[in-house]
Amino acid sequence: MGHRRSKIQGLGMSVPEGGLTTNEHLTQWMDSSPEWVEKRTGIKQRYWAAKDNHSSVSSLALPACVDALSDANLDKSELDLIIFATLSPDASFPGSACFLQAHLDVPGIAALDIRQQCTGFLYGLSIADLYVRAGIYRNVLLVGAEMQSKCLDVSTRGRDMTVLFGDGAGAVIVSATEVEDESANSKESFIRSSHLHADGHFAKDLLWESPGTANRIWNPEELVNSPEAFPQMNGRLVFTNAVRRMPEVTLEALEANGMSAEDIDLFVHHQANRRINEKFADALGVEPEKVFSSIENYGNTTAATIPIGLFEARRTGKLKAGTMVASAAFGSGFTWGASIYRW
Repeated sequence: MGHRRSKIQGLGMSVPEGGLTTNEHLTQWMDSSPEWVEKRTGIKQRYWAAKDNHSSVSSLALPACVDALSDANLDKSELDLIIFATLSPDASFPGSACFLQAHLDVPGIAALDIRQQCTGFLYGLSIADLYVRAGIYRNVLLVGAEMQSKCLDVSTRGRDMTVLFGDGAGAVIVSATEVEDESANSKESFIRSSHLHADGHFAKDLLWESPGTANRIWNPEELVNSPEAFPQMNGRLVFTNAVRRMPEVTLEALEANGMSAEDIDLFVHHQANRRINEKFADALGVEPEKVFSSIENYGNTTAATIPIGLFEARRTGKLKAGTMVASAAFGSGFTWGASIYRW
C-alpha cells in the first residue's frame, strides 16, 4: 500500500492586461535609463496594473486560478482550501483569499492569507503539502499574487526599489497522490519536502512601515507620501543575505532527501535580481542553464515569482513530466526556504 503524499497537478498565471511597462516607460517618472536598470537588475520589462478602483490583487489572480483548475482537470467544487500569499492585499482586512473565494464562487471552504512576502509561495506550498499529507484536504488552491505597482514610490526618490517590482499572479493545484517509492531515485511525481526559516532581527531592513499599528494611529497624516508610506529596503544587506541563504537552504533540502545538486534537473527559484541567479548557480556548482530565469520579462513579482517561473519553464519546454525541481526563495522578514518536488 502506498503513502499519501501531495503533488502539483495544475498551473496557471496572469498579468495585468495592457500593463506592459518597459524600462523606457520608467524614464517618464524618474531619473533613470533603460541601460542602467537592465545592467543593475537584469530586468527589461514588467507589468503594472492600471491605477484605478476596478483592479485588485484578487481580481488579478482569478484568471490564473481558473487556468490552474482547468490544467488540473478539476472542478472548482472539488477544492477544499484556498491559500493566498501576497504582500499587496485587496484591503487591510479581510484577507484576499476571501475576496478570491467570492470571485470563484466557492463558498464554505477554508480560505487563508499568508504574509511571507517573497518566500510566501514556498510557505504556502509547505502548508498545502502538510494538509494533504495529513488527510485533512485533498485539493488545495495555492496562489502567489501581487499588485505592487499601487504601493510603490514611482519617482526618482523611490527609483532604486521601484524599478525592481512588477505585478502578476501564479496559481497551482496541490492534490493528494499515492506514492509507492519515496527513495531519492523514485520517478514518481510528488512534493518531497519543504524547509522554512526566518529571522525577525532583520525585519526593518526590508519594510513597508506605514500604515500600521507601529504608528500612533493606523495611517497618520504626517506620514502620507513620506518615505515610510512606501516599501523601503537596505539593498546591500538584502542582496548579501539572499546569495547566502538561498543556496544554503537548497543544500539543506538536498541533504534531507539524500540528493545532490546534480540530481536536480531544474532550479526554479525566486526572481529578485539576475545577479542573484548567477551567484546561486556558482554557489551550487551547477550550469547556469539549469537555473531558470524569468526576471527579465516580469521583474520581481514577490510571492508570484516561483509559480510564474514554473509556468514559463513549462511553456518553453524546460519543465515537463518527470523533471526534478528545486525551488528556493528569500525575502522580507527575513524569511527563506526551499522545496524539492518532481513534476
